[in-house]
Amino acid sequence: MHTLVLCLDRSGAVPRATGVTPPVAGWEAVQSLVVEYGVTDPEDSAVNCLLEGLRVSRDLRDDGEESTVAVVSGNADSIVGADRTIAEQVDALLERFDPDAAILVVDSADDERVVPIVESRLPVDSVDRVVVRQARDIESTYYLLKQFLADEELRGTVLVPLGVVLLVFPILLTLTNSLAVAIAAITAVIGVFLLYKGLNIDESVSGLPSQARDALYSGRVSIVTYVVAAGLALIGVFAGALGVSDMASMDGEFVAAMAFAFYSVPWLALGALAASTGRLIDESIREDEVGANYVNLPFGVVAVGLVVRGFAGYFLERASVLDPVTVGGVDLGALSLAPVVLSAEERLAVFVVAGVLVSLVGIRVGGILGDE
Repeated sequence: MHTLVLCLDRSGAVPRATGVTPPVAGWEAVQSLVVEYGVTDPEDSAVNCLLEGLRVSRDLRDDGEESTVAVVSGNADSIVGADRTIAEQVDALLERFDPDAAILVVDSADDERVVPIVESRLPVDSVDRVVVRQARDIESTYYLLKQFLADEELRGTVLVPLGVVLLVFPILLTLTNSLAVAIAAITAVIGVFLLYKGLNIDESVSGLPSQARDALYSGRVSIVTYVVAAGLALIGVFAGALGVSDMASMDGEFVAAMAFAFYSVPWLALGALAASTGRLIDESIREDEVGANYVNLPFGVVAVGLVVRGFAGYFLERASVLDPVTVGGVDLGALSLAPVVLSAEERLAVFVVAGVLVSLVGIRVGGILGDE
């Protein structure tokens, strides 16, 4: 078996530095070329490429295999011209030596692009990429960057946010005149972006327009109830903010948060109830049997709203923001009941028990409808 050990020089640096006309073939000719080129430009990695070609050819001969080492070079001004020159040189070597296979020796990513030219003419058993030991980390970094920049999704995920940060940071620094504020703002935005990508929110957001269009075209009730739910949610946020602003005696962020929850939860629960009811109606229209989970959802929303409002009221009453709940007395002539004042704990227990009862009713109703 005759193997052609071929050193590729797409840039044409070897003939420009030595004046030799490629292709150069044969052990003595390549060895002489290495010495001449190494003396001319000892820092060029192509010297190591030629030496590697000699080593591979020697090892093949030591194993009893016939081999010929050769050098082809793209001695032209354009990339197309260089590749065509290499193709002509490879054809000349094939006509001269008639090898059975080839082993290609390259020292850069640019040289590897010539590999298909050789493969179209001769079977290639191996591609030996030479990396100079002192520059191994740099070369590896280059290949990693090359693969990274070739991936469109990675470019959009990393380079675009990085570019936005580099543009916005000096603007924030100029407007706020505070390095800490600018860094905090940029960090917050990066955190939001990481959560946005990490939780796959972008995929959900990208599918919203098509889902809304399908819902409108199919005449679903849920599209109306979703709009109602959004309006009720806005009312809830406004009610919570208004309730917090009306309480001048509040101390601390925790109490303010509990006040916001206390006043906003009823509206938010109504919004969630409207959305879940619309979904339940859609399922009942589309399917003969409605799943128990769709039936349980409205009851679960009401139960959660009761429990959250109960805990929020408990904390507000303990902070002396809300007055205790008083159940009015009853006077029925001979029978009369005095007003009952519920403590904070009793108030919380009433809401929790009510939430549990509503949840149990939902489970029971869902089970009944599911059996049907």
